[in-house]
Amino acid sequence: MIAEETSEQIEQQNSKIPVGISSCLLGEKVRYDGGHKNNSYIGKTLGQYFDLQAFCPELDIGLGIPRKPIRLSRKGSDVIRCIPVDNPEPDFTDALAKSANEKRQWHSNLCGYILKKDSPSCGMERVKIWDDVMPIREDVGIYAGKMMENFPYLPVEEEGRLGDAVLRENFIQRVFIMRR
Repeated sequence: MIAEETSEQIEQQNSKIPVGISSCLLGEKVRYDGGHKNNSYIGKTLGQYFDLQAFCPELDIGLGIPRKPIRLSRKGSDVIRCIPVDNPEPDFTDALAKSANEKRQWHSNLCGYILKKDSPSCGMERVKIWDDVMPIREDVGIYAGKMMENFPYLPVEEEGRLGDAVLRENFIQRVFIMRR
């Protein structure tokens, strides 16, 4: 016997899927230089199916526009901190992690998240860490890392990787599965 679907289940099937996204990818001028990184594929194509919910953790912690760029810096042997490019102070590491923790309720209602690649706050992987010699691409943005730690099963992808058809299809499938 097939169970009757509730009106809530039918409404969920007919509505767009909630997906978080870095604000700059939707054309919002929130970057350190007052610019954006609008991605028309995400906005116009995925936006037909996904309810893209924009968020910028750097604005959330009070950084203005424009602002000095920030980066990940290795202090000592293992400590990674998020600081302005030209000064070891102020340190934004704890504020960005706190922002992710404060958004836990919002994150729990999402079925996926699209992040800005290379960002010291939002990068999903291979974010540069600066030390005394050369930058090395081996870390995760502070906000993104805490969000992924809090929600390890949430489908997460960077906009740059969505250009790869296999990775894009995999991400979209995981989002639809999370929706179910």
